[in-house]
Amino acid sequence: MDARPATRRLVAPRGPGGAAPVGVPEGQREVGVGVRVPFLIIGGGIGGMTAGLCLARAGFDVHVVEQAPEFGELGAGIQLAPNALRVLTALDLGPDLAAVAVYPRNLVFLHADTGRRLTTVDLGDAFRARYGQPYTVLHRGDLLDILLAACRAHERVTLESGREVVEVRDAEGESATVRFADGETYACEAVIGADGLWSRTRALVADDAPLCSGYVAYRGTVPAGDLPDSVRPDDELVWIGPGKHLVRYPIRRGELHNQVAVFRSRRYRPEIAASDDWGTADELREHFAEGTEQVRAAVALLGTHRRWPMYDRAPIDNWTTGRVTLLGDAAHPMLQYLAQGACQAIEDAECLARHLAAHDGKAPAAFAAYQAERIPRTATVQRLARAWGEVWHDDGPVIPALRDRLFARRAPDDYTDLDWLYQRPTR
Repeated sequence: MDARPATRRLVAPRGPGGAAPVGVPEGQREVGVGVRVPFLIIGGGIGGMTAGLCLARAGFDVHVVEQAPEFGELGAGIQLAPNALRVLTALDLGPDLAAVAVYPRNLVFLHADTGRRLTTVDLGDAFRARYGQPYTVLHRGDLLDILLAACRAHERVTLESGREVVEVRDAEGESATVRFADGETYACEAVIGADGLWSRTRALVADDAPLCSGYVAYRGTVPAGDLPDSVRPDDELVWIGPGKHLVRYPIRRGELHNQVAVFRSRRYRPEIAASDDWGTADELREHFAEGTEQVRAAVALLGTHRRWPMYDRAPIDNWTTGRVTLLGDAAHPMLQYLAQGACQAIEDAECLARHLAAHDGKAPAAFAAYQAERIPRTATVQRLARAWGEVWHDDGPVIPALRDRLFARRAPDDYTDLDWLYQRPTR
């Protein structure tokens, strides 16, 4: 039944086999009361957009709302491992990604203070043969633009920006409700909260809060021509050391290099986590002052007008209540040391669409199957991301010595420790 109010230019959902919706142009809405929409995704970032496209490709009408005035991504570079590329390739986005991405030849770990090469991961032919996909780096904005264009082109996806969600409720019966700051309410067959680290939707299933690690990041891009001649244009470099690390890799077809410097603030205390009194630009320079000349030069090229405190949350054993579930950072925010935050959100999107299709769009049953498959994996990634960061940054006499010795023993094409993360899962 078409339950749309007369005041709204939106065709109500009719399920996988029904008529396609008419997209509402961004910023052009007419306020109605109790508007019925199909699968509503809160959050138009990488996870939300991928979920929208996956659900649409599975035959569902999907509505994506984003709080920001426009769809866009903050930050610069992003790393996509084979587990994420597998999903994006299945969505026919491979050619678009290839037009803007870089495929690093090697991932090289070095010591931040001495410059000593610790280990190399060969990302070339042997890596691709093992995992079926390359390791890819690109600009976050380029990835979101590709997803946004694909969603805009799909007749089953409706996009709305400038929509601030103030309340999500799992109403009893056949719908969940979402209320916006302008007072409008949507009645939804199902709601997917892809609203990030500070998710409002998550409050329906957990009363936890983000956990500050005491680390802070400074990020930025550098034109390739501004880098020293000694920099290999096709390698990703990671310098690790006591309480700090620096990452550099090419993006935008190699025209730019993304740089991220991360360090543990000596001034950090939990009671000042929300302030700007720690992790300052002065601390950035202090932490990397003992680094190699190449590291110091890279840090000097970073902009310091914005800092990113590093947060995650502890894994939880339930993401769902009735017709509402979580996805991406709303479900499993993680520290960045495995470069899996966006990758796991992309995996979520594929899994969610697959289970909704298998359960004929019946959200409660599909959501239960979705989280049963995803929670064990994402919880493992969350925990190991924390542990990997500790291995990188330890300043004691034992862990760095063992780390460096194990690194030195591995061959560049020894992927044993990557298989659990990158190989295609068996179902």
